[in-house]
Amino acid sequence: MTWRNHLVALGVTVLGIFAIFHTTLIDIADKWWNVSTYSHCLILPLIIGWLIHERRSEVAALRPSAWWPGLIGIAAASFVWILGESAGISLFRHAALIFMLQATVVTILGPSVARGIMFPLFYAVFLIPFGEEAVPAMQTITAKMSMVLLAMVGIPAQIEGVFITISTGLFEVAEACSGIKFLVAMAAFSALSANLCFVSWKRRIAFLIMAMIVPVLANGVRAFATIYISYLTNSTEFASSFDHIIFGWVFFGVVMLIVMGIAWPFFDRVASDPFLDGSEAQVRAKRASLVPATVATIAVLLVMVMAQSGLARLGRTELPGMITLPEVPGWQRTVEQVSYPWQPRFDGADHRLGGQYIDAAGHRVDVLVVLYGWQAEGKEMVGFGQGMLPPESGWSWANATPAPALGKADMIYAPGAEREVASYYMIGGQMTGSASVVKLQTLKARMLGGDQVSASILISSENTKDRPARVQIDAFLAALGPVDNLAGSLIQTARGSN
Repeated sequence: MTWRNHLVALGVTVLGIFAIFHTTLIDIADKWWNVSTYSHCLILPLIIGWLIHERRSEVAALRPSAWWPGLIGIAAASFVWILGESAGISLFRHAALIFMLQATVVTILGPSVARGIMFPLFYAVFLIPFGEEAVPAMQTITAKMSMVLLAMVGIPAQIEGVFITISTGLFEVAEACSGIKFLVAMAAFSALSANLCFVSWKRRIAFLIMAMIVPVLANGVRAFATIYISYLTNSTEFASSFDHIIFGWVFFGVVMLIVMGIAWPFFDRVASDPFLDGSEAQVRAKRASLVPATVATIAVLLVMVMAQSGLARLGRTELPGMITLPEVPGWQRTVEQVSYPWQPRFDGADHRLGGQYIDAAGHRVDVLVVLYGWQAEGKEMVGFGQGMLPPESGWSWANATPAPALGKADMIYAPGAEREVASYYMIGGQMTGSASVVKLQTLKARMLGGDQVSASILISSENTKDRPARVQIDAFLAALGPVDNLAGSLIQTARGSN
């Protein structure tokens, strides 16, 4: 009877959390289904269920007891969710929901049961779709490893960001070649294997370290091998097709077998070992009424979420007014001429206006102005896939260039084209080139109900031997004047027609 009461209370509370945070739950499921990096997450709930099932007889002997300190964990997770919602950081929202569910289990079933299912409870962390944030770093590591290996075999090569040039052509360590998909899946697989195959914590930790290092090294070898084959065959097309056919998941499947083969002699768990996690002794816990604990949990969630949502709406501003690109002395609007199409992405923008300018010396720059009255899910000025590098656009980041005043600058590449982009953001009256500052200012405005009106200005030019991109951008900026004045003027123009 005691177990049934606690499980019913747990089920009701979890359903309540799903109802309150259904948009976050749907977003997580969408990433599992549509983003290949997280497709392995689809089977993780089944694995967690199996892990609990294997412990069922041992856990059933434990005594569930509601534990009110667990509410602190639920409240903390709710606060993290609010931070993520306010700043537009999906990782915070996703992680907060999973942590909230874990804390709910501890709150309603108690620390004794929680210790008994410690690993399945921890393993739920891998339900969080995280890892793509490390793609740029993984691209850089893979590119540099390739350069080291190319030098070892005596192949002359040059590197520019994530682009490697040899005599047979130009190679890009693209996002798909970063190895992040396999690394994320390997993290989940190795954590499960460490729990199932080892009892010693030292062996578990050593295995996890090896399981994370080997895929990174293997991916560097894979990228190098692709370039090396191109050099030997004098064909980039053959090397590319060979990479996709042989060095795809088949290669990483072999790597996974190698990792497990290396670890196999050190396995120290036998079939007769119990699955129960932690100490089998009952943990003393003060009894608490289930209904008040459950109601308090849901009440805390509702109050915090509703309060945050109400404050965030206070700072929303409609921007129906018309804006126009500025008149710049010595420059005039012209018909766009580009070597490769470039369309930055700003989902949900209230205003988006772009055009190309030219001066008497023949300098050309592209200018894009974007305004937001407020930011929310699907309506964010900065975020993954937003800004100058939309996914699958053909453009890839090469390297950062010297930052202009109050902004940042980057070099990006596309087939047959090279472009430098100067990026500026204004929110809360502050001009910056940092996405982190934008997130913090957005967080501040949404948490306190402040003004959320923001602007983004991108000034870009193609880089050629005759006309360096930075020379053209600097010439335009000199004629334009302070970019923050332009952003402030555009915001006021949009406000003024309200």
